[in-house]
Amino acid sequence: MALWKRKITVSDDTVTSAANLTLKQSIVPNLLVTILFFLWGFAYGLLDVLNSHFQAELSISASMASGLSAAYFGAYFICPPTLSGLLLRRLGFRATFMTGLAVFAVGCLLFWPSGVKKSFGGFCGSMFVVGAGLSTLETAADPFLAICGPPRYSEIRLNLAQAVQGVGSFVAPLLASRVFFANLGTEGDGLKNVQWVYLGVACFDALLIVLFFFAPMPEITDADMNVQESEITDEEDTGPFRRQYNLFGAMGAQFCYVGAQVAIANYFINFCIEAGRDKATSSDLLAVGQGLYAFNRFLAGGLLTIPAFKPRYMLAAYLALCFVFVVAAMTTTGTASIAMLILVLCFESLCFATIFTLGLRGLGRHTKRGGSLLVAAISGGMVFPPMTGAVVDRHGAHTAMAIPMMGFILAFLYPLYVNIFKGDSMDAHRDTRVGLEPVVNDKALELEAQATGADHRAEAKTAEIQESKR
Repeated sequence: MALWKRKITVSDDTVTSAANLTLKQSIVPNLLVTILFFLWGFAYGLLDVLNSHFQAELSISASMASGLSAAYFGAYFICPPTLSGLLLRRLGFRATFMTGLAVFAVGCLLFWPSGVKKSFGGFCGSMFVVGAGLSTLETAADPFLAICGPPRYSEIRLNLAQAVQGVGSFVAPLLASRVFFANLGTEGDGLKNVQWVYLGVACFDALLIVLFFFAPMPEITDADMNVQESEITDEEDTGPFRRQYNLFGAMGAQFCYVGAQVAIANYFINFCIEAGRDKATSSDLLAVGQGLYAFNRFLAGGLLTIPAFKPRYMLAAYLALCFVFVVAAMTTTGTASIAMLILVLCFESLCFATIFTLGLRGLGRHTKRGGSLLVAAISGGMVFPPMTGAVVDRHGAHTAMAIPMMGFILAFLYPLYVNIFKGDSMDAHRDTRVGLEPVVNDKALELEAQATGADHRAEAKTAEIQESKR
């Protein structure tokens, strides 16, 4: 078959065998998607360092520098609930991955003219396009990992992939401090280095597009998820979208949590400088925090394999610890305050992936739409950093941590709701045997046969019409 005739899409109302993917069957596609997590972990980690260096090289205030985060996360507000989500539902995961990589590559290339002109507005525009590409990738990648394989391991899969993202976030500040911004000779050298870095990332994106075109990858449809949900709960339908209250609670929690996380990461270097460290040391300390963040994601993924460590319990515990340590960071000084803020980064590790997977529980035929909206909730990173930056300019970085503190308090309302009102439903999805044996049940076979028969009838009808025209 010619490459341009290769079919890489599937209708979202088609039932496939992907509803019962086993652990063994899901390993390869999940590993391929995990590569993407390192990619945007690197981009996100580099953003935190760029924020600080742009303040110096372009002579802008902390609140203005937050424009980078606002542009990046503004794309998350716009794309997932509109174009990216529609693309996912109409064309499937593979096409969405390839489109997101292409848009991301364009955004990386735009850093070159922005660097030549030394335009902060240009960098913000480039970052918006980068955000559009990464939000499109994440619209597909987060739901894919959450649903590709046995439901029992949903939180484990996404937490481990997010751990790989954390590795990217750990590597980026180290490279920035020791390579990109080290031993700068003349003014503007740092911006030139940024141009070359993003050019290299764009080339890597192009290779990934080719990889995803040829790679074997199941297309999991909303019809598959409806079959899977009926196997878990014995209910034929999950009800109208407007009644998915668990999803809406998760969206609010995700918005507040990500906003708090991004605000802390963006102004971590400012916080360390205020505590008595120089900029290079502060960048290294950020890398230490991101390293602990990545390590604790692997640790959390391991703990989730133990039945007693339920995701809903761990989410409540980790968010509570984030609140405790950010308050401690605000109320101490010097090395102690930096240590407390690093511990906040450490306990942020489990929160995003667990909020996401718990929010997708029980959605059935609404899974892709719900996943798109949970990704859109990442746009909290557009709202909290500018508020935090304004307080940094007026009252200092220690006082400014009150903004992410409020984010953690609001996000904590979701695990409170889940543990009190939705515990049985969450546990049923974690305890199910679906996908643990390579068996497709009669219901899935019957639905798949019906869908296949409908496709054959449609093809025969089309052939008949074409023949009559001749």
